[in-house]
Formats: sequence, C-alpha cells, structure tokens
Amino acid sequence: MQKNLWVIGLSIIMFSGFAQAQSNKVLSIPAQNLPDALHSLSSQTGIQILFTAEQLKGFQSPAINGSMNTEQALIRLLQGTSYTWLASGQNTYVIKSAAEVATVMPEVRVTGAMNPDTPGNPSYTRTNASTATKSNLPIMKTPMSVQVIPRAVIEDQQAVQVNDAVRNVSGVFPGFTFGGMSQAFMIRGFDTGFASFRDGFRFPLALRFSLANIERVEVLKGAASNLYGRIEPGGMVNLITKRPQAERYYSLNQQFGSYGQFQTLADATGALNETGTLLYRLNFEYLNQDSFRDFGFNKRIFVAPSVTWRITPDTQLDVDFTYNNEDTREDHGIVAIGNRPAKLPRSRFLGEPADKTTQNMYNTAVTLTHAFNSDWQARARFNYLRRDTVDPQTTGFDLNEATGDMQRSFYGGTATGDVFMSTVDITGRFYTAGVEHNVLAGWEYYGQFGSVKSISVDASPINIFRPIYSNVNLASQPYNFFIDQKNEWNGVYLQDQITLFDKLHIMAGGRYDWASNDVGTAFGIDKFLSDAKAAGREINNNRFSPRAGIVYQPWEWLSFYGNYVQSLGAANSAFDANGNILKPQIGEQFEGGFKTSFFEGRLNSNVAFYYLTKQNLAFRVPGQPYSIPIGEARSQGVEVDISGQIIQGLNLILTYAYTDAEVLEGNNKGNRLWNVPKHAGSLWARYDMQYEPLRGLSIGAGIYAQDKRPGDPANTYFLPAQARVDAMVRYRPPAMHSRLSLQLNIYNLADSTLYGGTLGDRFSVNVDVPRTFVGSIRYEM
Repeated sequence: MQKNLWVIGLSIIMFSGFAQAQSNKVLSIPAQNLPDALHSLSSQTGIQILFTAEQLKGFQSPAINGSMNTEQALIRLLQGTSYTWLASGQNTYVIKSAAEVATVMPEVRVTGAMNPDTPGNPSYTRTNASTATKSNLPIMKTPMSVQVIPRAVIEDQQAVQVNDAVRNVSGVFPGFTFGGMSQAFMIRGFDTGFASFRDGFRFPLALRFSLANIERVEVLKGAASNLYGRIEPGGMVNLITKRPQAERYYSLNQQFGSYGQFQTLADATGALNETGTLLYRLNFEYLNQDSFRDFGFNKRIFVAPSVTWRITPDTQLDVDFTYNNEDTREDHGIVAIGNRPAKLPRSRFLGEPADKTTQNMYNTAVTLTHAFNSDWQARARFNYLRRDTVDPQTTGFDLNEATGDMQRSFYGGTATGDVFMSTVDITGRFYTAGVEHNVLAGWEYYGQFGSVKSISVDASPINIFRPIYSNVNLASQPYNFFIDQKNEWNGVYLQDQITLFDKLHIMAGGRYDWASNDVGTAFGIDKFLSDAKAAGREINNNRFSPRAGIVYQPWEWLSFYGNYVQSLGAANSAFDANGNILKPQIGEQFEGGFKTSFFEGRLNSNVAFYYLTKQNLAFRVPGQPYSIPIGEARSQGVEVDISGQIIQGLNLILTYAYTDAEVLEGNNKGNRLWNVPKHAGSLWARYDMQYEPLRGLSIGAGIYAQDKRPGDPANTYFLPAQARVDAMVRYRPPAMHSRLSLQLNIYNLADSTLYGGTLGDRFSVNVDVPRTFVGSIRYEM
C-alpha cells in the first residue's frame, strides 16, 4: 500500500490559504531523484503535488537552498526536464509535460509558471537571472539592474542578430557594427569595445553571434568587472545558450525575406539513453542574405552540438562545441556633410566591391559541476576559442564636401586569435548567529593571443555622389604592417550575500586582478611577425575592485536596491600610434532604484538611477588599429524597463532611458559622448487572440524611438532623431496542436531613413534597414 502511494506520487500535507504557496520559505532540498525532491518540497511548504513515479523516472533534480516561493521552487526542480506544472485548486499542483499542456489543455494559460527553458514558452517574463551574481538568484533580490530578453521575444521579432534583441532594453544603443559584420553596443553611454559574453565566457574578437542556439539574452547594466574581469563599465551582454532537455523536441524553421533572405534553423534535443542521464542538443543555421546596400551580402553556416552527462545525482558534465563560418563584406556606411549625415541613397557603398571578409570560429566549452551537499557546490569551466579572419576594407579619411571627392585608404590582411579561459567557482550557504550567508568564491584565468599580417596603403579616391569603383584587389600586395598581441590576467573574487529578516539582503565583495598586456608592431615590407613580437612591450596592472549592494524587500511585489562598484576596464589593450600601450580605463558607479513584480510575477519592472564615470577613455582612430586617449567621461541618467503580461494574452516590453553622457576632461571637454541619445524608448506588444474562432492568431507591433545623437567626439555633426515601427502576425492552427507556425514580420513599416552607430568620425555612419519583410514557416515535434 505504501509503495502504491509513492508510485502515484501523492504528497499530501494540507495547509490553508493560497498565500501559503505564494509566500517565501527557506528551503533546503539536496540534489536527488526528482520524485524525492518533490516530496521534500511538499513537506517543507505544505502543498500537494500530484505526479506519477513512472512519469519522472530517471530524472535528477538540482539542489535548492534559499528563500523562494513554491512556484519558483517547482520551476527550479523541473528545470532541464521539459515538464511544467498546473495549479489545480487550492495548494494543489499537477506535474504535466509541456507537450501535454499545449495539446490537451490549450485553454489553460500558465506561461508565467512554465519552466523558463521549455521550448515554446511564450512568456516575456523571467524571474531569475544568473549574470549579475553568477548564481541563479531572483531578480527582485539582485542589487543590480539586469534585464532578460527571453526566447519568446527573439522569435516574435524574428531577430537575426544580437543587436536586434538588445534594443528591447533601456539604455542600450547600437555601436558601430561595420554594417553588421560585428556586434557592438553602447550601454549607459559607453562602448562595450566589441566584447560580448556567452554563458559567462568572454568573446573579445568583434564576433557576430548567431541566435540559433540562444535561449535568452541577459543585459547587466553597470560595472561588472568584479565577476567577469576587465570589462567596460557601462555593462555587458551575456548570451545564455539552449541546454539539452530530457524530453524529446524537434523544430525546423524556414525563413524567407526581402533582399533574398533565406534562413534555415533546426533545433533538436532529447535523451541519448533510457535513464535520461545522457542528454543532447543540436542547433543548426544556414543563412544566405543579400542587402539593401550595394554589393552587400551575408552567408553563414552555424552548427552547435551540446551534450550533458549526469554522472551521478551530484555531478554533471556539460560539453559544448560551436562552429561558425561567415562570408560578408565590411561596410563603413556613408559620410557626414556639414552637421548631419550626407543625403545619399541608403544603398550607396563607398568601399570597394573586391573587399570580402571571411571569418571562421571554433569554440569548445567544458563545465564540470559537483554538489558536495545541499549547501555547497563547486563548478569548474574551460573555454577555448579560435578565430581566423581575412578582412580587407577600403575607407575614407578626407572629404571635399563641395565636390564630393573623398580620399581613401586600404587596410586588410589575415588575423588569427586564440582565447583561453578557465574559472573555478565555489558557492555555498551557511548561518552565523541566525544570519544567512550565500557566498561565492572563485578564480579566473583569461588569455588572448593574436597576430595580424596586414597591408596598409593608400587607395584610389571616390566621388560620393557619382562613385566609380576601381575593382583593384589591393589585398594581393605584400604585407607591410604586423601586430603581435598578448593579453592575460588572473583574478580572484569573493562575494557574500547576507539575508536579514527575509527582507534585507546585503551584498559585499570584490576582485583582485593581476593583468598584463604585451603589444608589438612592425612596419615595412621587409618586416615580419617576429619583428613585431620582438618589439613588444609588456605592461602590468594590479588592482582591487570593490563591489557592494543592498536590497530591501518590504513586500513580495516591491524591492528597493542600491550598489557601488569600481571596475578595471579592458582598454589597456589599446595602443597609440607609436605602439605605446595606453593606461587602463577605470570605472566607478553609484546606482539606486526599485523593482516591482505584479500579477503573481507575470509583470515585472525595474527603475534605475545611476552616476557612472570612466577615466582614461580611449578613442580608436578610424581606419587604423591604434587609439588616442581623450580623458575622463561621465554618464548619469534614469532607466525604466517593464516586461510581462498585462492581461490574458497580452505580453509587452516598455522601456525608457534618459542618458546624460559627456566628456569631463581632455580636448573634448563638455561635449556629449557619441552614439548616445539623451532620450530613447521603446514599446513592443504581442496579443494572442482569446476569442475561440480566432484561437491561434497572434498580432504584435512595436516602436523604437530616440532623439538626435552626436556622431563624433568633437560633436561636429549629429544623427537625426528617428523612430522605427515594426509589426508581426502569426497563426498557429489549433488543428495542428500549435505545432505549425506561420509568421510574417515587417521591419521599419514607415520606411523611415534610419541610422545605426558611427565609428566616432565623419567617414563611418552605418545605415539601418529600409522597409523589410520576413516570413517564416516553423514546425515543432
């Protein structure tokens, strides 16, 4: 009889009041078999959980330690299984597969409670984020501003590049992307320096990532070097990859669009053995796309297999590999005339058609996680990145604005880069005098090694109004410019989050870095890479960067927070025209704000006020590999982010940012920082029809607006204010149990003239898309 009761999984400990399930409790559930973990949750919270042992056979659960409500705990326990739960009466929950929920009960809308990693989760809300603290803490208890763009938003907007996703976050603006060849962001007024992160690993090489295997995008605003090493103080963009799931899932998505866009996306995941201890995931992308820009094109092949091995209930090994091959063209856009961009056709290309870029990237990541007990866990990670690039570019450097004649230079060659990164983290929980401590201690090694063999020569001039291209391949000349560079650091960090009275959370910590950088250059056709290496000069920097934060949560729906952070920036990898390495950039930030969570966590908001300074700001000279220092800059402002579900079927994202960013010292003192608008905001909404005859139909629309932006440090010209309107419509036939999806997106519906970022000069102004149509057909199993 007892065995039968366990088999049908009746964990019945009745407790009065729905609020009991919603209130936070301090839980202590070790990593173990999932059925046993659910029994423990039932005992510790007084709820009833209905499931069958056969249903969850072979699944292992992660450990839970800390304060959270029942629904957050269920999400955590079911993570990685593709199972979700349904509320069934007071204090009763039923465990169901996501496919069963979608097929059998389409009228039940519990998207906010679904496992966030479940394929097809349509919710815009995420309650937890890992980037800000390197642990999966609730955002309401995190003393930093962190925003999450889930997969649902990426799919609704049919985003192709990371830039398409982060525009849904306040205070984040496009940097100069070389026409989309790379990804660059301005966060809180400061350029991220082409560095992005994937699963917490730093990718510094101006790579453009595919979104094919990305589950969500997390944006941490403000200095983050305390956990992630040398990083610009404005913030960071961290891409969280899709993880292998135990439940079988297949998806095939075919996109067609304007300018010959043809994109195929495939996603497959499931178990490789009967016990579910060995899981896999495979993501694939093929992209072939022309451009509204003359001679523009983009071809990409992307493959990303992942394997998870649950060695024991307490030990897990993850192995990920990524291959990315991309052929495209570097595009510096148009030029400025007078105090604004030149009135040229959006298609006008001012480089050379013979310049074509090829990039190959290989990346391997290995993660080993072990739980010593329910309170302590260790994680060791290793990442290796290899990139090979051929990147010729013809760019302007002097313009006769009256005649349109522009002088040009050519720079190009081959570059190789190897990046090694290792981290070891230990997380744990303990109590002293009744006070809860959640601690993180870690060590990180980062090593970037690169070499460049290039050609730097004058190119033929061009008239911007009546261009005639030379079609001469200057890349065939002998190399005359060589760079050898090594950038390394070791860092140790410690963080402790103290919880008092279950309402006050105090975070304190810091990081000490031992960093070195060695750059050598050599000029002349009689030189070699060995000469550049011999000319290298090593610079060492040691620095402690403190971090402190506080959260006061008087009620479940409201948190007040503040933080103070110092950071050691990454810019001492920059060097001047003589090869001298510039001083490291130092950031300092004060931030305060509040967060809210309404409708049982379905609608969340974050309001932030900040003051951020950056010393030893460097500016890269356009068309050249070296930089010049321009002094100290400051950014201060207000940011508002709201996301989630307002009413049944209506999901939205609303943002606003006021960014006052200017130079405090140097030649451009008093000028605004380039590429940064003072006012910017966005609104995107999707409505799923609730009227039964229209069930399966979704419509969406959004607007992204910003006022004028300086185009260069001297503020000699401005990009005009602009607004982009997008729209979408999607139909999932109920007869197909929502497995088939037909979707159409329209970008820049009004066909407005739009501009991306600039390189900080008058000769490189990216042009954004005209009216563009993208359609897709997707089938899921």
